[in-house]
Amino acid sequence: MNSKREKRERVMGYCFILPAVVYMLIFIGYPIVYNWIISFQDVTATTLGSSARDFLGFDNYRAVFGDPTFPRAVKQTFFYTIFCLIFQFVLGFLFAMFFSKNFSFSKPIRGFIVISWMLPITVTALVFKFMFAEGNGIINTILLELHLIKEPIGWLIQEKTAMWGLIIANSWVGIPFNMLLLTTGLNNISTDVYEAASIDGANVFQRFARITLPLLKPTIMSVLVLGFVYTFKVFDLVYVMTGGGPVDATEVMSTYSYKLSFQLFHFGEGAAVANVLFVCLFLVALLYLKTISKDEVI
Repeated sequence: MNSKREKRERVMGYCFILPAVVYMLIFIGYPIVYNWIISFQDVTATTLGSSARDFLGFDNYRAVFGDPTFPRAVKQTFFYTIFCLIFQFVLGFLFAMFFSKNFSFSKPIRGFIVISWMLPITVTALVFKFMFAEGNGIINTILLELHLIKEPIGWLIQEKTAMWGLIIANSWVGIPFNMLLLTTGLNNISTDVYEAASIDGANVFQRFARITLPLLKPTIMSVLVLGFVYTFKVFDLVYVMTGGGPVDATEVMSTYSYKLSFQLFHFGEGAAVANVLFVCLFLVALLYLKTISKDEVI
């Protein structure tokens, strides 16, 4: 009797997860597999709808790796991701430490900060694009009023400053995300641990280094990995603010793949770049799983 009931519950469980599995296979699994397939084929605007495509092997990958724009896009993607993670995590951690304390209006203020994370990325990109505008942008207006610059600066149209404009915009979006997760992790640490450490004579820095950081390590790892994934695959923010320019100064792997596929119509090469991006993120995920597996208690 119990075996029949268990079997029925197991079948019912499979029925519940079946829609999610079908959705994942159709909208995620199939595009990934199809993208790998066309990366080995000669797919252009003329052969996109045709089933008779030439198999090129690794020619698309050779063409991509031989293009001087590709290593620059890879370098700029990592540069953008690393500095965004640094700013997001450090400022998010400081905000989390601050808002983990109980004081008046802490929750309403924290709610207002989260608004920047809830806004659509395209809206944020347009706002920062206008803020960094050379003519009537608020950034130049403030700097001119403070006499820090003598003439307006084209922040997003100069090679040396365009990438930093993107980093500032993305950091503004990512700080609340880091703050929320880290605040949750801090609140899960029992106050009894800190009280015991204080009785034993531990000062603020010792409590932070020997209690907060070790107990917060799983949360920190999750924040860094999620932040890396979200930042590394950035497209909409870069596309709206700079479009990869000026002169490929802000070209990242996602915009480079888009340009190859939908502007130059070299779909095979664009798919190859997207697969390299996928492999990078996959390796980061494996590193994360390996790291957290060491901390698990068997």
